[in-house]
Amino acid sequence: MKLLTKTFFAATALCLCAVTAFSQESQNIPKDYLSREFHAGRREALRKLMPPNSVAVIFAYPERVFSKDVDYVYHPNPDMYYFSGYKEADAALLIFKEMQGTGDTSYNEVIFVRKRDAQREQWTGRRLGVEGAKTQLGFKRAYNGSEFAKFPIDFKKFTTIINDELPNDAGKDGDLANLIKTFKAKAALPEVDKALLNALNLVSTRAIPANLPRVIAYLKATLPADVYQSNAIVQELVNKPDSATLVSVKAKIKQQYGAASMFNDFTVALRGIKQPEELALLSKSVQLSSIAHAEVMRAVKPSMSERELEGILMYVHKKYGAEGEGYPPIVGVGANGCILHYEENNETVLNNQLVLLDVGSEYHGYSADVTRTIPPSGKFTEEQKAIYQIVYDAQEEVFKMCKAGVPYSSLEDKTGEVLAAGLIKLGIIKEAKELRTYYPHGVSHHMGLDVHDKGSYSGNLEENMVITVEPGIYIPAGSKCDKKWWNIGVRIEDDVVIGKDKGTILSLDAPRKWQDVEKLAAEKSIFDGAKFPPLK
Repeated sequence: MKLLTKTFFAATALCLCAVTAFSQESQNIPKDYLSREFHAGRREALRKLMPPNSVAVIFAYPERVFSKDVDYVYHPNPDMYYFSGYKEADAALLIFKEMQGTGDTSYNEVIFVRKRDAQREQWTGRRLGVEGAKTQLGFKRAYNGSEFAKFPIDFKKFTTIINDELPNDAGKDGDLANLIKTFKAKAALPEVDKALLNALNLVSTRAIPANLPRVIAYLKATLPADVYQSNAIVQELVNKPDSATLVSVKAKIKQQYGAASMFNDFTVALRGIKQPEELALLSKSVQLSSIAHAEVMRAVKPSMSERELEGILMYVHKKYGAEGEGYPPIVGVGANGCILHYEENNETVLNNQLVLLDVGSEYHGYSADVTRTIPPSGKFTEEQKAIYQIVYDAQEEVFKMCKAGVPYSSLEDKTGEVLAAGLIKLGIIKEAKELRTYYPHGVSHHMGLDVHDKGSYSGNLEENMVITVEPGIYIPAGSKCDKKWWNIGVRIEDDVVIGKDKGTILSLDAPRKWQDVEKLAAEKSIFDGAKFPPLK
């Protein structure tokens, strides 16, 4: 009895401590997060797109294991965050087109959140809980996730249920798994092949006539062989990959998989056009990333390692308050710079090979995406300079096109035109059709809450889209050209807000001209002279 009493009072005290800690949370935290009014406005914008008698259902991402009993730092589902501001696991958000119920008890949205748990909060941090969802996020109806099973909602009465692909790694038990299990039972949704749906969503949102060969190659590589060969829509595109077929295929995807792809269509339309609060956060993320790249230009030495440069970038990000990076940092010297998504960053000496640095911060959820290519000695060789200039020229021409009304696909056309002409002039290729050997990716993508953010690629550029402009040339050893060009990889990537008459480049704090890169390299860095004791 004494043990029980002691345990009870200890638990009660712990609970009180946790509640007190939550209520007395330090005020010395950033004040520039997205406002709850922003999230409420995005929910209302979604309702305007939703068809009559419909409900949208969004689940949090699951926590994921880093190693054994240690999880990765949790990253929220960007859509959950966009529409609610909620950043924890084990949650579901329901948004209704029309008001449900009558009178004072009516509602058009409800959120189910992770339950507060004093003991777990002591170990893993504060939870928002039901009251936090109400007071901080502005939801009038918020419940613990365990209440979803008994919540009086008949999903079968809705004409359309709009939901993203359900997380497939939520486990067999646990709060999120039970939320998904309950939803499936209540909604009785038909099963759709997830791999096929993802592939068709890619075709709907990313495919344009210019990139069809790459899209088809991706479909073949990612779809199960039987699905790839048996699906009529996929095979129609494979057998006649032209613009007319693409129009036909997109129409058939909408007709056959419209309900399943509706969530993607709506979120692409909304997230592709940034709101003022988003632009402010993106601008800050890109600016601090650019300052980090500029500091690396000052600090780099031939004796340094790839990892050291990565560390400088990450330090500057943290100094300005970024939570981390929007994607694994790419710091590749020489041959490593010719690997598009090189992530090992373990070369110990740079010498005077070009170093390609594709590193961007994540600030309050919004990811920058900045790339610079620099010479460790502070001076480009003639060969390095020649390739760099071609990439720079391509970027300059694309910048001129970054305004509302310009077809997105024309950015790629202009890039190919300039890069091919430059490589032909240097004798590296003979015909423009050989360009893809040395330029295997696209010139642009949307950016925002995801580094490769949701947004339309099939129409024209629109005001307040934010895109990258990132031409590149990569000449690995063994290429069919003079050996003097081997192992030169150059990419210059900047982030641009599309305006009515011209674009605004957000990343100008990191020099782009080769002359300006060399000039900055001659300046002193705050990291110069930093010495650490040798390891024993």
